[in-house]
Amino acid sequence: MEVRELIEEIVKALVDHPDQVHVNEVQGAHSSVLELHVAREDIGKVIGKKGVHADAIRKLVHAIGGKKKTRYVVEIIEDR
Repeated sequence: MEVRELIEEIVKALVDHPDQVHVNEVQGAHSSVLELHVAREDIGKVIGKKGVHADAIRKLVHAIGGKKKTRYVVEIIEDR
């Protein structure tokens, strides 16, 4: 399973509109940016109180990146 697919599955379990969740991966020379798109109503569920959900997702991605020797950056983007 790719990092993109893993993040997508985790976020789909958190939100009310899982059909509107998708992740785009933009690869660079030394890092990859994971653009997480969610519905406007679900942005709070993905971030969580005081950002705990977003922090947990980022920590998980950071741990995976350490093993793959790639830096991952997660950006949460709300769709209209």
